[in-house]
Amino acid sequence: MNTSHRYEILLASVIAARATSFIFSKMLLESMDTFALLGIRFLLAFLILALLFARHLIHIDRQVLFSGFVIGALYFLLMICELTALRNTDSSMVSLLENCAIILVPLLNAFITWKIPSAKSILCALVAMLGVVLLTSKVGKVSASILLALCAALLYAIAIIVTGRFTQKSKSAESALCIGIIQLGFIGIFALTISFIRGTFTFPQNGSHWAMLLMLVIVCTGFGYTLQPVAQSKVSIERSGLFCSINPAIATILGVIVLHEQFGILSVLGILLIIFSIMLPYLNFSKK
Repeated sequence: MNTSHRYEILLASVIAARATSFIFSKMLLESMDTFALLGIRFLLAFLILALLFARHLIHIDRQVLFSGFVIGALYFLLMICELTALRNTDSSMVSLLENCAIILVPLLNAFITWKIPSAKSILCALVAMLGVVLLTSKVGKVSASILLALCAALLYAIAIIVTGRFTQKSKSAESALCIGIIQLGFIGIFALTISFIRGTFTFPQNGSHWAMLLMLVIVCTGFGYTLQPVAQSKVSIERSGLFCSINPAIATILGVIVLHEQFGILSVLGILLIIFSIMLPYLNFSKK
């Protein structure tokens, strides 16, 4: 297994970890303010990681700090859209719409670089998007929550592209890791500041909510958000966008296990299409 494949496995792992956040966040939003939840979640994750990797953070330069600020700001806006949409819409639907970034990433990147994506990249994106669509059979009218989820998709696509550009220009994997940690701090600061200004700061109400919050902090944020810049430092922007199709697949599986949602033949077909779209670049159909 070469270096590129190892980083793709890491990217798939962090996106899968982040997929669990939809269920935990939706449960916690029943008793917590959006900004309070974001502030506690991301600042706790930042403090834990800052202690673990203090010797790396001491030597960061302005470029790493600036990269963390920009990426953090993008994900902060993304999380506002995501959590607000989650208050009034099913987690599977929000995950589905947010991961329209699958198709937006190659299109936006082509527009920015003025390079037409390859036919195989376009095919991969379309197959993955079809797989995501099949994961849900719920169809409803366009609402404010649906529009917010679509805004989250656009912000997610932009964040993936910006993260790829910053991290692929970074000096080392250590720099990419520092960017991933610093972005958490900025997200937490932005959210906590707004929460205090609005006077809506609250803590989790009971032990089960604290347990869910710790899962968000350690698994979804500490692992999921922090290591994505590291993974993207060795994975192309187009491939990174394609890998976000894993998110709704995992969200659907968790919905079946945790929330006892229905899992039909279309969902199975959707997951198979997503797996096929990820494996497609490695398949060679040319005749020898």
